[in-house]
Amino acid sequence: MTSGYYEADYERVVDEVGPTRFLPGSGVEIIREPDRRGPPRHVLFDFDGTLSLVREGWPEVMVPMMVEVLQATGTDEPPEALRDLAFEFVMQLNGKQTIYQMIRLAEEVRRRGGTPEEPAHYKQMYHDRLMERIAVRRESLRAGEVRPEAMLVPYSLDVLAELQKRDVALYVASGTDEQYVLDEARLLGLDRYFGSKIYGALDDYKTFSKAKVIERILAENKVDGATLLGFGDGYVEIQNVKTVGGTAVAVASDEAGRSGKPDPWKRDRLIGVGADLVIPDYRDWQTLIDYLWEEG
Repeated sequence: MTSGYYEADYERVVDEVGPTRFLPGSGVEIIREPDRRGPPRHVLFDFDGTLSLVREGWPEVMVPMMVEVLQATGTDEPPEALRDLAFEFVMQLNGKQTIYQMIRLAEEVRRRGGTPEEPAHYKQMYHDRLMERIAVRRESLRAGEVRPEAMLVPYSLDVLAELQKRDVALYVASGTDEQYVLDEARLLGLDRYFGSKIYGALDDYKTFSKAKVIERILAENKVDGATLLGFGDGYVEIQNVKTVGGTAVAVASDEAGRSGKPDPWKRDRLIGVGADLVIPDYRDWQTLIDYLWEEG
């Protein structure tokens, strides 16, 4: 397992998979049978896209901002080419802390002869624009005008309630800044499931990574990775869970449509880093839990 803060870039380690199967009557796809040595005791969730949909559409904020920054260098590249470039590296780095996307933006500015701002400056620009975009969502939740279920991956509360009933330890590890994750977890009513075990990116990004959260879980509880179950729609958490020998469930969520069908891009990407199972959301939570606890 990678130690320290460093989060590796996406690297496909599974090129081909054999025939997959679906659990009967469900959308739970088994890519490979997990190596289980008893039921999971610790369960880790990513946040945005895995549980929360408050920030759905965030690339539509980040990519245009990056195009503006790159155009300011005086490059003669057409906006469409810059948009394609930015979208490619933004999605390539999706799952890592936001600061890594901004580090890459600064590198692209320098490549075009510009003098970049500090990555933290770009991150603040992005956050300011994103918060403006999602302000109505957040305030609607705060005022009780919208139920949390409307801004969660479908059936999130059901699967969390079931896991809590089974007395497993629940954790969140997110690449979004911790202050926002904590606030949005409260707005969505998720804090009652995770308590103080909600971790997000810090200003000093070298002091945080999802890998470090996993290391801490295993060390503090004196358990090995086989006891860990992870859910995520980004490659980092899937990769980190598999590295320690845990079971990884890819949540290939259709964030905008909530269609109950897996997002093909997410599905392929997460299978590529070793996901054991793929689900579109949690609507088949009972079937999934029965399978993982070997009760079906």
